[in-house]
Amino acid sequence: METQQIDRFRDTHRALREAVESQIVGQSDAVSAVLTALFAGGHVLLEGPPGVGKTAIVRAIADAAPLQFRRIQFTPDLMPADIIGTYIVLESHGRRKFEFQQGPIFANILLADEINRATPKTQAALLEGLEERCVTVANETYDLPSPFFVVATRGDVEGEGTFPLPETQLDRFHFHVRMSYPSDESLEAMLIRMTGAAASGGEVVSKDEIVAAQATVAEVDAGGPPCQFAAKLLRALQPTGERAAAAVKKYVERGASPRAGAAMVLGAKVNALLEGRQAATPDDVRATAANVLRHRLTLNYDGHAENVDPAAIIQEVLQGVS
Repeated sequence: METQQIDRFRDTHRALREAVESQIVGQSDAVSAVLTALFAGGHVLLEGPPGVGKTAIVRAIADAAPLQFRRIQFTPDLMPADIIGTYIVLESHGRRKFEFQQGPIFANILLADEINRATPKTQAALLEGLEERCVTVANETYDLPSPFFVVATRGDVEGEGTFPLPETQLDRFHFHVRMSYPSDESLEAMLIRMTGAAASGGEVVSKDEIVAAQATVAEVDAGGPPCQFAAKLLRALQPTGERAAAAVKKYVERGASPRAGAAMVLGAKVNALLEGRQAATPDDVRATAANVLRHRLTLNYDGHAENVDPAAIIQEVLQGVS
């Protein structure tokens, strides 16, 4: 990898981040994590209280790049065809034919807003697209655009009218990013921004620059120690494994999948590039672990009864793995 590639990646990332943070107040960590997922080619589950800017982050990214953006408001009556699309009947010269009408999933950036308000059947319409970047309708497979980036939002409290996300779907989101209530200083700045004239910095990066940045991430060397460290973490999170941590054996029913390991390594590659390096390190993997793992641990009865936070288990495991 040439130094110029790293410099171009850093320039693209910096331009996009500055554009987003000019619109979003007090959520620097969340912005950083979402952009890491974008450049790593992954997807994000964005969680937090109402009004903290979950939707605004995604819109700011879409405004800063000439990418096709679609938003789906998930509701209990939403159907899979409302996401994927369906075949419609067209008449021409007295003859009828079926034509596929693409749904909003055919976009570069898809915002699945309040995803947990739709039924599991409708949520499942995203599964193939999240993993394989394509959808299948009536035995026909259609490729999704590139890049393809999904951000799903949900509130931090699951109340009446919501449905839990199945484990198989959670596992397809590379990162689970939590947004917190803003600090006093950030809250004041946010109120000023929300009640003033809307402003947009316009497009600052091109679609080709984002695609090139994703290709650069793939070229970063992460073999050896980084992958070994990620594998150790996964084994330490398996409750039936010999290397499982004590808290894992006590509170975890199922650990993280190999897909989680791949997500950590991809995030580590982005981190390495941002620091100007051609190769990732175990510390880069460690830096991405919390966002990658927190939604992939399934707690057992004791874990739920004692209201154990998966993040605390992850931190304990990280301290014990070297």
